[in-house]
Amino acid sequence: MRRLLQPLWFLLALIFLIEAWLWDRLEPIVQWFVDRIPLARFKIWLSHRVDSLSPAMTLIVFAVPVIPLFPLKLMGLWLLTHKYWLSAALVIVFGKLLGVGVTAFIFDVTRPKLLKMKWFRTLYEWMLRVRAWAHALVDPLRAKVKRWLRHLRSGSSSRFFRVVSRMRRRAYTARTGSSPAE
Repeated sequence: MRRLLQPLWFLLALIFLIEAWLWDRLEPIVQWFVDRIPLARFKIWLSHRVDSLSPAMTLIVFAVPVIPLFPLKLMGLWLLTHKYWLSAALVIVFGKLLGVGVTAFIFDVTRPKLLKMKWFRTLYEWMLRVRAWAHALVDPLRAKVKRWLRHLRSGSSSRFFRVVSRMRRRAYTARTGSSPAE
């Protein structure tokens, strides 16, 4: 049974790592926007307001910003059902990136207060352990893929592909009597 679930666990770990990667990559981008748009003042204002809230009320501040993104996701689904594939993909990806970016921004402000709640701290530490587990599961395959891609880019592999290509051309010429370029 465990062997049957291994691909599922790997897929879940991969999805989790993609989310974590997005979070890590979007945090500096969000910070860049905060530095250029008056969001820095907003962040300071929000920090002062969060400092005056209880941890439970801070949880509401953390959860509320995702609500306005819900209609964006619905719009993406509507576009999908009406077969506007590219528009749907763009809206869904934009919604995902915006959601992760806003969540990272708000979490950065609310984290100290949220971690005062025992259950939230336990959940946060568990998520960090899940992230470490996901890396342990995916990183060996990732290293193999990187080695394989490095090998493909190396001179020996390109020679290999030239030889295979020549063999295919010869086989095609022998079968049809003409070369594929003609």
